[in-house]
Amino acid sequence: MITTQLLLAPPPRPLLPIFSPKPSLPPITSSVKSPTIHLPITKPIISSRRDFRAWADDGDGDSGSPDDYDMDDEEAEEVDNKKDFDVDYDTTTAISAAAAGGEDDILIVQSKSFISTQGWDSEKIVEYRINEEEFHKICLLDCDFFIRKPPDPDDDVYDFREMYVTPPDTDVYAIPKVLAPMPQKYIRCAQTDYGCYNVTEPPIDAPRDPMYKSEREVLKIFLTKHYRNRRSGDPDFMLDFEEIYVIDSKTKSITRAKVVVTVPDGKNRDRRNDLLVIRDNGNSFRIIPPNERDTPTDVIEKEEWSKTRQDMERHLSKLRDFSVSNWF
Repeated sequence: MITTQLLLAPPPRPLLPIFSPKPSLPPITSSVKSPTIHLPITKPIISSRRDFRAWADDGDGDSGSPDDYDMDDEEAEEVDNKKDFDVDYDTTTAISAAAAGGEDDILIVQSKSFISTQGWDSEKIVEYRINEEEFHKICLLDCDFFIRKPPDPDDDVYDFREMYVTPPDTDVYAIPKVLAPMPQKYIRCAQTDYGCYNVTEPPIDAPRDPMYKSEREVLKIFLTKHYRNRRSGDPDFMLDFEEIYVIDSKTKSITRAKVVVTVPDGKNRDRRNDLLVIRDNGNSFRIIPPNERDTPTDVIEKEEWSKTRQDMERHLSKLRDFSVSNWF
């Protein structure tokens, strides 16, 4: 039996199927059976940091000191953006426009142990061990993922130029599958885990055995970029839902999510109002206007209707000699 953990949206009211750039509510447990999203708060270093979380149904300035960042001009930003994964804007409702302003780059810190793994053959086992203290260790159901961690007080900076994957709790390091272009510079990301709880019931014939056992199974990890690399304590902090990197436990791979934007103002929209909907087991990403969000009741009704219809069709198929009924 699988119990799902859901997180709801920020005020004005709780929301089941949606990501919000500035959520503030604690997680809520539901009994929906499809895997769902749980966003842990990044490791608190500064007590005044804002709380942010992301969840779903089925990141212009800098608050740090000048020593923390190097500012690129607009031309350098355009060259860098050419390496990025294109965001799919819905042409029927969205207007594509050039993004205004530049992005704050994080100061590059040279590491003596840095080894670029870009361009290496995927799943190739390396002949050396790494210092795991210098990496973000991301634990999933089928593997452990390591991404280079540049020194930073907030502990949320990622360097995708050096990554490794291992079987759980082992030191056999291999090069992961990279299915999309990765950033060539440091970026700040918020980590979100996508999975479910596996609840084991005690055997019927052994009532004295241990009671129910619940284990968290993380199937995917979403790394959502901080908008313009702002720190989480910045007053204007928000998440950039257009840039999400997905780590898959089953395929031991990392890719960039294909995000569809259906907000009318396109890139010129107010990103504070973004609502991100994730469906199809973490494979479908869509940014929608706030007025199109579904209530938790609507989401559950849609899911139950779809399942009920399938069950009814399966039952009726035993009583007829044609494939699809017209009772709807």
